[in-house]
Amino acid sequence: MTTLLRNKVIVITGSSSGIGRAIALSCAQQGATLVLHHLGNPQTHQDAESLHRELQDTTAPAMLDGRKTSHLMIGADLTTDDAPNRLISQTISTFGRIDTLVNNAGICQFAPAGSVTKALLAKHVDVNFTAAWLLTQAATEEMVRRNRGGGGSVVSIASITAVRGSKELAHYAPTKAALLAMSKSFAVEFGRYGIRYNCVLPGTIQTTMNEKDLAVGGKKKWMEERVPLGRLGRPEDIAGGVVFFASELSKYVSGEQLLIDGGASVYYQ
Repeated sequence: MTTLLRNKVIVITGSSSGIGRAIALSCAQQGATLVLHHLGNPQTHQDAESLHRELQDTTAPAMLDGRKTSHLMIGADLTTDDAPNRLISQTISTFGRIDTLVNNAGICQFAPAGSVTKALLAKHVDVNFTAAWLLTQAATEEMVRRNRGGGGSVVSIASITAVRGSKELAHYAPTKAALLAMSKSFAVEFGRYGIRYNCVLPGTIQTTMNEKDLAVGGKKKWMEERVPLGRLGRPEDIAGGVVFFASELSKYVSGEQLLIDGGASVYYQ
């Protein structure tokens, strides 16, 4: 095990499956103490418990200020009143600080633009952007208050659709583009406290969220043929970018975005 994240407390939203789970595993392997957020229903609770057991079995004990710590598991719907603030306050009451927030929780429901309802649009905005904004606000306040100029890091999982067009995602893509704008403005306002805000933009990553869409009409094969590296992404491919932005390797990087897509976005013909 290496220790790029030793002595860091990292909150990861939507950590029970997919990209969030891979991020949690990679951060734990680098020595971090984790707050594992999940939605709070029976399935995500079961998935989060499975992740917690895997972390205990496969990674060395987390260390915080010279003492062993246990990862904290919290279930909450982040779109409900005050849930973002409560998630951050629970982190502080347990560990005394927060070093990195990873805004990973999100939804992506494919739909033709003409069929998108106001309710569907609002749901994507609430989950993908508003919750992340409120979490970023709450985490920033604690980083300013407790880290005494020692900084902190907020990493938001955006999407390739934030900078490239995509069919049937006209309601989803703007919520991810909003994370880019949010990160840049927070980076300007709070850089004087040493806090960094960056985004990771996944390309097409195989998860349960998109498996039905990829199965339609040979889309998976077509997408794979457009990736110079010859395959679609896996959740663990995204985790490395998050570790980079959470660690001191990126201590002079803020307001930036890292596109992880196997080269698909540069393949013109």
